[in-house]
Amino acid sequence: MKPYPDYKPSGVAWLGDVPGHWQLKKVKHIARHTTGWTPPTGDSSSYEGANPWATIGDLGDLIISETKNFISDGAAEKAGIVPSPVGSLLFSFKLSVGQVSITGVPLFTNEAIATFLQSDEYEVSWAFYTFPAFIPENCAINIYGAKLLNQQRINDATLVVPPLEEQQAIADYLDTETARIDALIREKVGLIGLLGEYRQSVIADLTTGANLSVPKTQTNNVFCPAIPAAWQMVRIGKYARIGNGSTPLKDNANYWVGGTFPWLNSAVVNQDEVVEGSELVTDEALRACHLPIVQAGAVLIALTGQGKTRGQVTVLKIEATINQHLAYLAADPSAFSTEYLFWTLTGMYAALRMVSDGQGGTKGALTCEDLSRFQIPKPPLADQLVIAARVQTETARIDDLIRHAKEEIALLKELRAATVADAVLGRVDVRTREFIANSLIAFVELA
Repeated sequence: MKPYPDYKPSGVAWLGDVPGHWQLKKVKHIARHTTGWTPPTGDSSSYEGANPWATIGDLGDLIISETKNFISDGAAEKAGIVPSPVGSLLFSFKLSVGQVSITGVPLFTNEAIATFLQSDEYEVSWAFYTFPAFIPENCAINIYGAKLLNQQRINDATLVVPPLEEQQAIADYLDTETARIDALIREKVGLIGLLGEYRQSVIADLTTGANLSVPKTQTNNVFCPAIPAAWQMVRIGKYARIGNGSTPLKDNANYWVGGTFPWLNSAVVNQDEVVEGSELVTDEALRACHLPIVQAGAVLIALTGQGKTRGQVTVLKIEATINQHLAYLAADPSAFSTEYLFWTLTGMYAALRMVSDGQGGTKGALTCEDLSRFQIPKPPLADQLVIAARVQTETARIDDLIRHAKEEIALLKELRAATVADAVLGRVDVRTREFIANSLIAFVELA
């Protein structure tokens, strides 16, 4: 990676030396910006138009041509705002500070987005990469550590500005290199998705006996139509106690202050086993709120939850109590191995989701009665232990592959950030292009 032939001190502590022929300028001296507006949320008619209206969640891609929300002509006229023209840079300066996109169509924005218009002073394609590196450096920091920008701080932010033709060279270089890195990241993300699907199929095959070359019997169960002839298809409630808990009043200090007994919320299902409480409650809370005491070895399942949570399971390794969004399954140890029960329910996640959705309805929750009626395969106990051990081994191998892919994504993201920083801060001279491909190719081959 070749540097520029000469550098000069920038006078900016975090920036250090910059190429000798680049100029330091305030944003306000090269770029004019405007901000948008949000119609009152109580006025639904303002959001019934056909005009694209961007929020921070719409930003991130190089070009933005679609938005999730729209506003009416009347709303725009009432506010006296005009759309950001094609080729403008949108820059978020609240919450997700530094998210950017270039407009591919005329569109309106909310007040958290600054629109930088095209000008003869800079290339918008260069600003796409440069402004997020420089402008946030002029942020204030609130007591919670969050970055704060306003229009004055944006205007007063320092930029280091190359000549226009060099700006275009930097943008062209970064368009090419970031696109290649982004493509690799997408491939890794896709691989993780495929590995996750494979993991689920391995669990389902092993826990239902689909992998066994033995005579099968039909079950008349839509989720598990056939199992080995020596197995049974049984209702969970026949072999397990099932219940759920509650949440003591948060404003009652007697239930929480000085608590010593673990209390769990549904977030615990995001791990394979639970070894500590989400919070601690007092003995008074246990008595007054009739909280269940759940013994170690029970399987916990999320009855509700957004995203993937509902229907996920975990194994309780400690004595604890639970909230109303969790159910516990305390299985008869002579009938079910805890580990087999955990893996079987994990493999039947899609079935549990379907039950919780009312098989096409909008219920969006499981109940203890649903779980009691839910049918699962029941192999002989000795076979359950063998199956659980096999699943543990196979999923550990897949999890290693997933973990490796995630590490590669993290490295690729670091490479992307470093590639952008080196170019816009003048650490490398992109006008000499001989080096561009080799380092990335070598990196990918090593990964």
